[in-house]
Parts: sequence; C-alpha cells; structure tokens
Amino acid sequence: MKLTIAALILALSTSAFAHDASAEMARAADAFLAALSPTQKAQATFPFKAEGKDERTNWHFIPRERKGLAIKEMSEPQRVLARALLRTGLSEDGYKKAEAIQGLEAILKVMEAGKAGTPVRDTELYFVSVFGAPGGKEPWGWRWEGHHQSFNYTCAGDVAPSMTPSFFGTNPGEVKEGPQKGLRVLGQEEELGRTLVKSLNDEQRKAAVILAEAPKDVLDLPGRNETKPEGVSYSALNAEQQKQLVTLVKEYLFRARPDVAAEDWAKVEKRGLEKLFFAWAGGFERGEPHYYRVQAGSFVLEYDNTQNGANHVHSVWRDFDHDFGLDVLAEHYKAGHGK
Repeated sequence: MKLTIAALILALSTSAFAHDASAEMARAADAFLAALSPTQKAQATFPFKAEGKDERTNWHFIPRERKGLAIKEMSEPQRVLARALLRTGLSEDGYKKAEAIQGLEAILKVMEAGKAGTPVRDTELYFVSVFGAPGGKEPWGWRWEGHHQSFNYTCAGDVAPSMTPSFFGTNPGEVKEGPQKGLRVLGQEEELGRTLVKSLNDEQRKAAVILAEAPKDVLDLPGRNETKPEGVSYSALNAEQQKQLVTLVKEYLFRARPDVAAEDWAKVEKRGLEKLFFAWAGGFERGEPHYYRVQAGSFVLEYDNTQNGANHVHSVWRDFDHDFGLDVLAEHYKAGHGK
C-alpha cells in the first residue's frame, strides 16, 4: 500500500469526530492498522479480553521484552501513523515530554557504554498494541509502551476514554553533560512538589512528611494498589498552597489529552478537593533522594527520585477504580452491551 504522509495526517486531523476522543482514537488506530502487513498486524493486535493472563493489563515501565509492534520494525509512513495515534492520547506538552524521554535512551547508551549487564538502550524500542476492534460496539483499547513510558487507553461506547495507568520516567533526571546538558524533562513535576513542601509551616510539614527516607520507587507499581490518602490535607493548606497543589495535580493530568483530562479534573473537583492529601518523604533540596504523593481515594499521583544519586525520576498517575476503564466497562456492561 502506498501511503501519502501529508494526506494521512490531513485525514486524521479533519475527522468529523475531531472533538470526540474515543472516535478520534479509533480513526487513528484504524489508519495505523490498515498500513501494516499481515505479519505486523498480528504482532500489534490482541483480544480485548483474553483467557488466562491478560496482555492488556500487562503494563510496566522497565526495559524488558514486550509484545506489540516496535517502532523499530515500522516503515517511516507507519511510524508517522503510530505517532499520530500517540498524539490522540497526549497533550502537546505530554507528547513533547514523551519524545524527549525516548531521546534519553541515546544518552543512556553513551553513559553506559562498556558497562556489563546494562539493558539494551534504543530510542526505537517503543511498542504499539491495539486490543479489540477500534470504534466498534464492543470495548477496545490501545497502549504505547517502552522504557519509562506506559500510556494505557480504554474506550467503550460514546463516553470519554480511560487514560490510566499513565507513566512518565526519566534517566537521567537531569542531563549532566553533552549537547543536552541541563535538560530536565520532568523538572516541572519535581519543582512543583518541592515548592509546595518547602512552603509548609512546621505544623503542616509535620503532617505532610510521612517518612524521613524516601522509598526506592513509586509504591503503586504494576499489580499493586497499596497506598491510601495521608499527609497534609488540602483543607489544612492556605489559599496559595491550595493553588500550588491544584497546579501540581493538573501537571500530571494534562500530560494526557486536554479535553479528557479536563473531565478527569472535574471528577476530582466533584469528589471534593478537601479529600486531596499531599505526602512527602526524603530530603527537601535538589540532589537529595525524595518522594511525594497526592491522593484522594482511588485517585493517586506519585513521584520518586532516589535512584542513580537522585537523578532518575519515576512519575505515575493512576486511578484504581478507573485504570484500564474498569468503571467505564462496568457501566457499559450494565447497560446491556454484553460481556
């Protein structure tokens, strides 16, 4: 199949469903799948619901063997379509961060040259997986994943798609040398958390700091939904600190596509901002291992920077009731759309 890149991008961007997130994702996924060879399509597609281990929920952010179709195995026109699909799931800021994170693999490759036991570093080892049939009556989903990235989307009917779990990480957290010296892809996430904790008075900080030493990683890893709201409450913050906490939460949500992120933020507000808690662990200064979490019930954001001399960042947005569209699917099936 001959593909005209400009024509394909134009078709995607001028969809009649340009403001309908699920339909836009389906259009992009269909265009991507239509451009694949039969062998590639077999690699890229999976049942939405599988017997035994479910690949759709088999997410992780570490360098490991993965299923799906790697960017490395695509032609240039196919890569354009893969990235067009990715753009339907991320905001412009989120997309720029994702590209920069992928670029860090080249820096890691240089940094780790000659070191035994290091993983393969490759800017093209990012995989696209599609689950089920995009845009049909039955639920479907897709995932973009590789080292330090896992973006998971679930669509069902005409409701907004689920966009969690959503993971961004960076190694190095700050590039220390070379042409990109000073680059901090997730620097905003770090500074917003630090600014808030350093603004706390003694009483607030006593409530906020849950551990003197930061944990070695985020706590709500794949397969683990372990944390609870703790720390200092939104209600215990002054007006300026409350604004800072809201800005921090939105920094995470709006890495994803902005229209659906706005709906997710509206849900946080509806549940009640007073239910938000901010927790901190570790040091308060740059270069010191540190961790923070914002949580309200099942909604949770986590940030950890402890590895490699506190220069290796993990950050995740999850909603235990909404991950992989659990609540959306429940409503879909409840409405009589099958199981």
